[in-house]
Amino acid sequence: MSKKRGKRNKHALERILKISGIILFVFIIYGLLYSTVEKRGTGLGMFGKLFPTKKVGQLDVTEMYLTKNEYSRPGKRLRRVKGIVVHYTANPGSSAKNNRNYFEGLKDTKETYASSHYVIGLDGEVIQCIPLGEISYASNERNKDTISIECCHPDETGKFNKKTYQSLVRLVAWLCGEYNLKQDNIIRHYDVTGKLCPKYFVDNEDAWYQFKDDVFAYIEEYSK
Repeated sequence: MSKKRGKRNKHALERILKISGIILFVFIIYGLLYSTVEKRGTGLGMFGKLFPTKKVGQLDVTEMYLTKNEYSRPGKRLRRVKGIVVHYTANPGSSAKNNRNYFEGLKDTKETYASSHYVIGLDGEVIQCIPLGEISYASNERNKDTISIECCHPDETGKFNKKTYQSLVRLVAWLCGEYNLKQDNIIRHYDVTGKLCPKYFVDNEDAWYQFKDDVFAYIEEYSK
C-alpha cells in the first residue's frame, strides 16, 4: 500500500510541476507580446492586436515627440481608445510646428496643461507630438480614452483650408481603421466640454456631419 501511495504521490507531483511549467510559459509569452505591443505605442494592449483593424490609404506623419514633462506629455498610458477628438488651434495663421513647439515650451513656462497627439498644418503636414500609447492633455475627462487632433486654420472663422481638411479626413480615417471606430466615435472638443472648438464645425453642424461622411467615404474607397 505504501509503495502504491508513493507512486501516486510522485505522479501527482509530476502533474503539478507540468501544469506549473505550462502556466509559467504562458505568462512569459504574454509578457513578451505585451512588451512588444507597448513599444509600438499603439495603446491597444495585447488583446487589441487580436481583433481585426484596417489600414486606410497612405499617410505621411512627422514624429516630433514632446519631451516628457508634467505639463504637456505626462507619459501616462492610454489604455484604450474609444474615440477621436477634433480641435482647432484658435491661433489663425499659425503652423503645425508653431503649435507643436508651444506644447513643448510648456515644460519651461509651466503656464498651463495642454497638448495633442497630432497637429495638422496649413499645408496639410501632420506632426505627431505624442505616441498613441500615451494620453495627451487636450480633451478634459476624455483624455483617458481618446486620440486628439489639433488643426491649423487661416482665419478667424476657424474653417480649415483644403489641404488641412484632406489630411484630417485621411488621418481620422486611418485611426478609425486602426481602432475599429465608427462615426459616433468621432467627436468635437465641443461635444466633451461645450467649448467652441473646432469653431467652424460647431457653428456649422452640416459641415461637421459632412466631414464624418467624408471620412467614411474615404475608408470605403481606400480600405484594404
